[in-house]
Amino acid sequence: MKNMKNLHREPLGSGMEIFVSDSYHFSTDTILLADFSQPAGSKNCVDLGTGCGTIPLLWLKNNPGLRVSAVEIQENACKLLRDSVALNHLEEKITVLNADLKELKGRLPFGAFDVAACNPPYKLEGTGLLNPENAKQVARHETACSLDDICEAAAKLLQFGGRFCLCQRPERLADVMESMRKFDLEPKRLRLVQQRKSKAPKLFLLEGRRGGKRGFLDVLPTLFIEDENGGFSQEMLQIYGDYKSTYL
Repeated sequence: MKNMKNLHREPLGSGMEIFVSDSYHFSTDTILLADFSQPAGSKNCVDLGTGCGTIPLLWLKNNPGLRVSAVEIQENACKLLRDSVALNHLEEKITVLNADLKELKGRLPFGAFDVAACNPPYKLEGTGLLNPENAKQVARHETACSLDDICEAAAKLLQFGGRFCLCQRPERLADVMESMRKFDLEPKRLRLVQQRKSKAPKLFLLEGRRGGKRGFLDVLPTLFIEDENGGFSQEMLQIYGDYKSTYL
């Protein structure tokens, strides 16, 4: 922790804070995925590749009745998240597991989770320039896990009918749907995200159901980040909630 560059606390709203650094931080994509996947009621949830733990913290900020397992392969990210858990007094709500998501047998109960989420690496292994820093390389490229690895892990962890949500770049939509169906996660809810109306979509949010019936994909209205004046759209302000008053 002492060697992490630019280590500081970031407000998430409602008095909740998270430790971040140059290597482990979050983006708008993470906030959108947390909102899209937000569990309702008393649920058992898991975040795969949690990084510094933004999604579990945002889930619990909006629903304190959850129990969340946060899986992360990088030990330093886990240390950061454990400090955030202690800072927010969530030791009884969040379990941090330093593990490879491909090796969860015996570490987490299979078929026991209602909701799973993952903000995966966006780039295929072998494409683009690799960041020399390992933490950023793991976050951006499929060096530690592939889409198949992620979908297989989610499918094993979810109970029948459980929800798996992830975000990805639009050019990988076919890859994600193919991988979901390969592991019996039927795509059921899709939302595209655009910066503004004049731009092409930059992101999609997709939900698959474990054991869901094929077909009947619900394509939601496009989410626009900006309004016609270049400021945040009303929906984005609602998603940010009281986080916007401390960060935007």
